[in-house]
Formats: sequence, C-alpha cells, structure tokens
Amino acid sequence: MRKLLLALGLAASVSAPAMAADYTDGDTHKNDYKWMQFNIMHTLNEKPGNNNHTYLEMEFGGRSGIFDLYGYLDVFNLADKDDSDKSSEKGNSSKLFVKFAPRMSLDGLFQTDLSVGPIKEWYIADYTTIDGQEADGAGYATKNGIGADVMVPWFGKVQFNLYKTYDIKANDWNGYQFSTVWFKPLYKFENNSFIAYQGYLDYEFDREKTYGHTASGYAMFNGLYWHSDRFAVGYGLKSYRDVYGLRDNVFAGSTTGFAHYFDVTYKF
Repeated sequence: MRKLLLALGLAASVSAPAMAADYTDGDTHKNDYKWMQFNIMHTLNEKPGNNNHTYLEMEFGGRSGIFDLYGYLDVFNLADKDDSDKSSEKGNSSKLFVKFAPRMSLDGLFQTDLSVGPIKEWYIADYTTIDGQEADGAGYATKNGIGADVMVPWFGKVQFNLYKTYDIKANDWNGYQFSTVWFKPLYKFENNSFIAYQGYLDYEFDREKTYGHTASGYAMFNGLYWHSDRFAVGYGLKSYRDVYGLRDNVFAGSTTGFAHYFDVTYKF
C-alpha cells in the first residue's frame, strides 16, 4: 500500500529562497523553485499487513507563482520476486502508487499579506492518491481543504493542512484528515552536508464507523537523514494506529504497530 514521505519535500527549502507571504508587490514568482529526486526504499513490517519489500520512488515538487506542489510515484517489487509481499502471487497486482498534493496560495491569489502571528501563508489544499491495484474507483481517493505555513519554535516552518475526505465508493464526504510535515536540520558538517530530523503525521478522524472500519486512525513517520547536495541516506520509524481507518486484523491484516524504512536518495 501507500507510503507518504512528504517530509523530504521540505528538503528543497534548505537551498530555496525564503518563502515570504507578502505578495503585495505583485511578484508572485519571486519564490519559485523546483526539485526532483529518486529514492530506493526498503521497508520492514509496513502496514496494512506486515509487508517487507523494496521499491523505487520518484519524488518531485516546487513552487510556481501561487501554486505549490508535492508528489511522488512508487514502483513496487522491482525484482519481480514471487515471494515479495507486493507480488501478484500474494494478491497484489498493482506495481504503482501515485500521490499529488497541490496547494494554491491565497496570499498570492489576492496579492495580499494574510499572515497572522506565526501563520505566514494560507492555501487551498488538495490531496489525491491513485492506487493501480484497486478497481471500480476504490484505488482513487481525494481530499480537499485548507492549509497554512506556520513558524513553530525550534522546528521553523511547518506545514499544516486540514482536509475533508471524499468517499468515492459511497459518493459522499466521510471524515477529515489533519496532516503536518516538518524538516529540521540538526547538525551541519564542515563539507556542508547535514543531519536532519524529518517526518509527518496524517491523522484521520470523524469517519463513519462500520464493520472493519474505525472513526479515526493515523500514521506518523519519524526519520533521521544525512543530506548532501546530491545524496541522502536515512532511516525512518513509522507508527500506525488503525491506518486508513481500517480496524486492526479485520480486512487488511495488521493496521496498528511499527514499520522500519531504509532509504538511499539521489537528488537531481
């Protein structure tokens, strides 16, 4: 199933221009930047289930005018091994998972400084995922809401988004998701490489409770990464509770517990 390494998206901000919220001068492109990287990921005990597998991820993002974008494409079971948890032999026909998370700056749209205290910029936010494994629309999900960039003590700029979730199967809105992502450099070496604490939290709540589904659930990633200009190497510990609103050990096996992620990254 899916993996969200949104924290790496903030790595670009280390070398990108400062993200000012004031666009009253009419120059909405003054903070433009773009980035792309490829990650080789190996995971142990990934939820739902307890999947062990290695996959390739193309990750990208940036800013153009009033639009902010983060996204990635995962290609599973690279060696096409039948004993992989992501193999068709074990019922997993999909090799692809895609996520797009665009945001539109309200400050930039109205060319007005809407900052309030620690809130430096406001956004209309979207969150769309496509899982090639599922059929009849079950593999497509979308969430819409509002976002903000907030200055948090010690962490610096932290991204917060609150979405309302659209249930494609039921053709109705069902619950909410609160998401936050952070990237905090901890130690800088003489060669300008550095160690960073990065992670994210996706918390779903107020969902309709049905058999096998809970009203809430979360996934939280905590990673330590070494970064250079072209490479990154890291480890992440991810915790889950009823992830995706799936009750533990009903439909999808284990949905609560911990998983380990090992990552090697090349940056373009």
